[in-house]
Amino acid sequence: MKLSRPVSWFLLAFGVWSWVIWITFVKNLWKDGSGLAFDDAGDPTAYFWVHLTLAVVSFVLGTVVGAIGFRGLRALRQTS
Repeated sequence: MKLSRPVSWFLLAFGVWSWVIWITFVKNLWKDGSGLAFDDAGDPTAYFWVHLTLAVVSFVLGTVVGAIGFRGLRALRQTS
């Protein structure tokens, strides 16, 4: 199956966007001062672990989706 150029670019952009958004989120999560991510002793809370898991899954999915888009663009270039 070949992907169209717009779909390939969309998938690649989605992968990049996912990394940008979730890296920013993890940085903010790590520096959280509201008491949600870390308790008074400085230990991570369940909130921290759940959101870190969401970020890691999103990194993986963003990487896979972006790689599919990249491979689609490469395949289109090779056939041109």
